[in-house]
Amino acid sequence: MTERKPAGVSFESWIDKQIREAQERGDFAQLPGAGKPLAEGPDTTYDEMWWIKQKMAREGLSHLPPTLALRKEAEEALEAAYAAPSERVARKIIEDINAKILRNLMMPPPGPPLGINRFDLDRVLAERARRRAS
Repeated sequence: MTERKPAGVSFESWIDKQIREAQERGDFAQLPGAGKPLAEGPDTTYDEMWWIKQKMAREGLSHLPPTLALRKEAEEALEAAYAAPSERVARKIIEDINAKILRNLMMPPPGPPLGINRFDLDRVLAERARRRAS
């Protein structure tokens, strides 16, 4: 739509004409979400960051402060260690997350404190064995 509005034509009628011509050409036919209702979330109040939140949701991204992201990663690592197919794999998972936790404890990033300590490897392996036995 690079053409200029002719003099003497109202904006509304000129825009309506542009839209009608685009519809006739089929420019709107293959748009994503065509024929579907607009998605409404539980909160319909205006949010300046709505498009960023939708983009992050579509891309499966999230943004947490580094310490909170590490807490979440630690919880997931512990569950992964319990479900690991072998003790060697479980040991590797816990050793890797413990290294990250130690790094964070030694040089904390900005944000809330980590609030967790490294996992006791022997205790985790014993709990894994107990869960697998039952």
